[in-house]
Amino acid sequence: MSVVVFIGRILFVALFLGSAFGHLTQTQAMTAYAEARGIPNARLAVQASGVVMGIGALMILFGVWADLGALLLVVFLVPTAFLMHAFWKESDPETRQFEMIQFNKDMALAGASLMLFGFFASVSTLGLTITGPLISLG
Repeated sequence: MSVVVFIGRILFVALFLGSAFGHLTQTQAMTAYAEARGIPNARLAVQASGVVMGIGALMILFGVWADLGALLLVVFLVPTAFLMHAFWKESDPETRQFEMIQFNKDMALAGASLMLFGFFASVSTLGLTITGPLISLG
């Protein structure tokens, strides 16, 4: 079963690792989008969010305090959903639909990250990890 969990972790973090890479290599383009959304210090926010995503994803992938890594992803996803994808503010139907999809995706991933946090924090043996949980719920 530990191999299945490890494969699941790989599949889960692939999105975040790709996104973190984009934040750090395409900072200018992402900064323009963040500025259009009214994010203060947009360039720093883009870079910081890339670092948070990357660290959280790597922690989950390698099993280095994966519970904390899952919480880092929640810390990134929830504000991003509300600040970057506020679909309720959009008047254009296509833009509204796009932002609603992105908002729902971020919230679903935040929910999955919270479930992973609960799983990592309550299971004593995760198999194929470098450390055990940092936070214990059980």
